[in-house]
Amino acid sequence: MASIHDVAKEAGVSVATVSKVLNDYPDVSDKTRKKVNIAIELLKYQPNVVARGLVKRRSWTVGVLLTVPFTNPFVSELLEGIKTALENSGYDLVRLSTRFDDPGYSFIKHCRSRNVDGVVVFGEGRDNKSIEELVQAEIPTMFIDTDLFGKRAGYITTDNSNAIAMSVKHLHELGHRKIAYISGTLGPAVANLRLEGYREGLRECGIPYSTVYLEVCDYSFEEGSKAARRLLALKDQPTGIVCASDMAAFGAIHEIEKHGLSVPEDISVVGFDNTYYAQVFKPGLTTINQNIYSIGIKSIEYLIAMIENPDYSPPVITEPSNLVVRQTTAPVKG
Repeated sequence: MASIHDVAKEAGVSVATVSKVLNDYPDVSDKTRKKVNIAIELLKYQPNVVARGLVKRRSWTVGVLLTVPFTNPFVSELLEGIKTALENSGYDLVRLSTRFDDPGYSFIKHCRSRNVDGVVVFGEGRDNKSIEELVQAEIPTMFIDTDLFGKRAGYITTDNSNAIAMSVKHLHELGHRKIAYISGTLGPAVANLRLEGYREGLRECGIPYSTVYLEVCDYSFEEGSKAARRLLALKDQPTGIVCASDMAAFGAIHEIEKHGLSVPEDISVVGFDNTYYAQVFKPGLTTINQNIYSIGIKSIEYLIAMIENPDYSPPVITEPSNLVVRQTTAPVKG
């Protein structure tokens, strides 16, 4: 296996010069940098990552904090994007476990013990004290769907409010006037914005807002099913239901069919996420596409930009969304 001395000899430069090229020092001419890179390629030299870390005070690892189950299709697609972005970046991924229920636990200390260069966080709200401390500690961080930012922390999310309003207007155009909403648990910014979108969509369509048609639950299949059951028990059942996630929509459809009704002939249903399952589910789910894979990629790209440039301004990014119409929505019956 070639050493750094072999590279220096092949390129006709000093070991110190090779080290400067490996660590991106600016005081190396383009001509010399090219010679060193040719020698590295020729000898198939593999730099010592630990040594590079000591020089640049980096571990070349990023941590990911996910408090949503890996079985959630949103998480699997998000991780695919993260994995893709890391493939040629030189960084490895570390999953960070937590003990937020332990009063003596410090997430900051945990991050530092793992020696991660930065962190991606998904699934935790801004009211978590440990997450706020992460921002204050100025560890480079990208939040996904959590509206926290600071000197070394940014976040990326979807245009949640407009997306839900778009769903309401789609059902209105199909003739629906009794449109219900199955919301995620209120409090976190994402859930609040989506509820605002529902109310705004109704307002733009001239439909009065009524809490009778609002159900609040988590984003799971089981809770979506329970929420739909309560809506179906109403004397004046909705003809259309907008859901805050695809999984809740699948649960709602399951419950509607258990009641002997049909989707979309009797009740139309719209989801949110456009996960892989939305395409293969029968009937195909009409849903909001929020570019989950792209969000995973961009969260890593922005995080690495922060890690490698202390002066980089953390971004606040709102990704566009669009409605994907499939087979779970149709003109109102009759």
